[in-house]
Amino acid sequence: MSVQILFGFLYMLDLAIVVFIYLKTDVVPWWALSLLSLSKRVHSIFVLRLFNDCFATTLLHAALVSIICQKWHLGLVIFSGAVSIKMNVLLYAPPLLLLMVKAMDIVGVISALVGAALVQILIGLPFILSHPASYLSNAFNLGRVFIHFWSVNFKFVPEDIFVSKAFALSLLVAHLSLLLVFAHCRWCRHEGGLFAVVRSKIIQLKLRVSQRNPSSTKKVLQADHIVTTMFVGNFIGIICARSLHYQFYSCESVKITKISSSPLLAWHQSKT
Repeated sequence: MSVQILFGFLYMLDLAIVVFIYLKTDVVPWWALSLLSLSKRVHSIFVLRLFNDCFATTLLHAALVSIICQKWHLGLVIFSGAVSIKMNVLLYAPPLLLLMVKAMDIVGVISALVGAALVQILIGLPFILSHPASYLSNAFNLGRVFIHFWSVNFKFVPEDIFVSKAFALSLLVAHLSLLLVFAHCRWCRHEGGLFAVVRSKIIQLKLRVSQRNPSSTKKVLQADHIVTTMFVGNFIGIICARSLHYQFYSCESVKITKISSSPLLAWHQSKT
């Protein structure tokens, strides 16, 4: 019972963070915020089932708040903590990297990534010291074969095709292709596209090396742009995921995508 009380407080904390994110974006009307607390499935995941997804999701939202407040290094540290709990948080990594590139210079991006890497090293240090090879090969096992039984998106695909490397590769290509299309056509359209952003960062780096522009440059990104980019990037990952545990699909897809981000994306789309 005491553990359930702890998870109940964790749920309320996470809900408060999500409401804060919505208020910062200033996209969804205030009355729609009440929809965030109506998911019985999320209540079950937090208070009854006590999944570790709850901690990962709360840390992820806390990282998003830090990023909205332009605290990029702190946000990356918290984000890395969320990844250490649940690897599905990595679905947010591609849009997050793009936002970092847009907001900071190359030195800032590298230093933030180093901070995130240090968190992973510190958390895994006992295992790295005792069984380094096993830890490094299994902690982030991106090549494992998923069980067809747990598939949510591709239950209709025959199992022999589902477990094949060709199917996994096709989903990876689809995932990367969708990310590139959205990055170029949507997330970087005001800058002239993804390649224009990369080109500008290369020019900044050359100027910094030549000492003609030694000071660091930062760009303040709008909260609406940050949140929309992160949520859409995660949704693309969910679509292309070969297998998802049901609690992840409920906690991430229902809470974050359908309850937390779909209202935001729907209202955002209605204005464009």
